[in-house]
Amino acid sequence: MIDTIIFDFGDIFINLDKQATIDGLERLGLSSWNEDLDQLNISFEKGQISRDDFLLGIQKQIPNATIDEILMAWNAVLLDFPLYRLEFLQLLSKKFRLYLLSNTDAIHIDHFEQREGASFYGDFYQCFEKVYFSYEMGMRKPDAEIYTTLINRHELSPKRTLFVDDKKDNTDAAKALGLNVWNLQVGKEDVIELLDKKII
Repeated sequence: MIDTIIFDFGDIFINLDKQATIDGLERLGLSSWNEDLDQLNISFEKGQISRDDFLLGIQKQIPNATIDEILMAWNAVLLDFPLYRLEFLQLLSKKFRLYLLSNTDAIHIDHFEQREGASFYGDFYQCFEKVYFSYEMGMRKPDAEIYTTLINRHELSPKRTLFVDDKKDNTDAAKALGLNVWNLQVGKEDVIELLDKKII
């Protein structure tokens, strides 16, 4: 019997267009996304480097681009957050313990909050017992420590907990720790189908 659900954020509640950021950076002069940018992104998502160091790290690869242009390209990934998903979540929060666990960074969260406004993001965050962002935790999915931290901190039972994420690496890692998982297929499934799927 599932009594707790841990949700990812991107492409579960807020729609993403990852290619938009790559396209935006390439328009600013980036030849292609590369290993250095991957590592820079991971460090930023773990809160190991500052916002300024992250943006300057990108600017080193596209020196003719301004910081504002880089910011605009970086935030292009974030699309709409459909209201029906928030309404579904609000109903779900009356029946289950809910947590948010997202690999994200300070720039994306600031942009999301400023764009949606305090009323909307406040209603969203209120659905969860606790909201966890990788950059605040100093760890990220799919590393086991991020799951065990949440499980131990809230004394969760993995067999009564469902983890929902669109990345298979993340759901595989959670499954290995004994959690029930739903690897949501973006574009084919929607989080509001959760109850229909007989997962819980």
